[in-house]
Amino acid sequence: MELRHLRYFIAVAEELHFSRAAERLNIEQSPLSRTIKNLESELGVLLFERTSRGTRLTWAGEVFLEDAHRVLLCLDQAKAKAKAAATGYRGTLRIALSDGIARSRLTALLARCREEEPEVEIRLSEIPFSKQLRGLRNDLYDAGFAFAGEVEDGIIAKSVWHDPLVVTVPSRHPLLAHKRVPLHEVVNYPLVLCHPEVCAGCSQQLDKMLCSVDTQPVVAERVATHDLMLTLVAAGYGVGFSSTAHIEDCRHNDIVTRPLAGRSFMLTTYLLRPDNEPSEQLSNFIRRVNHVSA
Repeated sequence: MELRHLRYFIAVAEELHFSRAAERLNIEQSPLSRTIKNLESELGVLLFERTSRGTRLTWAGEVFLEDAHRVLLCLDQAKAKAKAAATGYRGTLRIALSDGIARSRLTALLARCREEEPEVEIRLSEIPFSKQLRGLRNDLYDAGFAFAGEVEDGIIAKSVWHDPLVVTVPSRHPLLAHKRVPLHEVVNYPLVLCHPEVCAGCSQQLDKMLCSVDTQPVVAERVATHDLMLTLVAAGYGVGFSSTAHIEDCRHNDIVTRPLAGRSFMLTTYLLRPDNEPSEQLSNFIRRVNHVSA
């Protein structure tokens, strides 16, 4: 089995269409089909079900896809480590980011790492929360940041950063009559919220907050990024929620923020890592995370 076989398989698995996969790989469809058949023969399993209605992965194909991604990612990491070593680095930390972590927090942390331990390279990967968990479990990442703290056995999640939630509204909105906006007033307007699949942790924390009021909120849009939420709020689609750290990162002239009245609602960032003895480099990194959160 060659690495190109894995790349061919991944292309077909993601496109679920041999012609589009061949175009993506810049090859003819016939050699692509032969390669997949040879791969299935070598593995002794059927990776795809081909019918008149289309192509889909078998369960064996879904399992193989996850491992194929992992093999190629390990190869990319090995190449990156070799290049880093050639330029003078003496170690690497692989850090996964999910849910759109605030840039100001991350900037302060990375600056401190470069100042105190410049010989350690820090490689960042932005991935969905579910992939972060799999990567931590399979030793693809040393640690990660997310807004979700509910994790499986074998992974430790520690809350490290707490940022007050604020309401984001367009200019001249009725809610601006309040200096501190009651949550039960916010839910009287359509909301622009983060997408639960793309921003799982943030969505869970906001849903928990919204469950504290009796009114069932109306969701106008679900978005994948903080910037898109602000854009839709500015355009009048609804009101949204952000944190003070995110707002500091992203000023928007057509957006006004107000703190929430009553109890203090926070957006919590968690540091995730495998439940084992951390390396010296990771221990130093965790110490700096705690310093930034102080």
